[in-house]
Amino acid sequence: MDESSMVGLVGRVTGTVGPGLVGEVMVRIRGGAEHFLAYPASAKERIEVGTVVTVIEHLPPRTVHVAPAYGS
Repeated sequence: MDESSMVGLVGRVTGTVGPGLVGEVMVRIRGGAEHFLAYPASAKERIEVGTVVTVIEHLPPRTVHVAPAYGS
């Protein structure tokens, strides 16, 4: 899978994403769901477990930068 093909996919936070934290998200991909290490797209943002997020950037093989999918 190339880097750009994950951009725009939607997932759910399974481990808090935020400054100084390596979070985790579950993303639906390749006919299933996979876990990725996650960082916030905005360096000062904290995204809590259960939040629906959009992948902004993919850093192969298993790291993504995410932002909340819906405004707060």
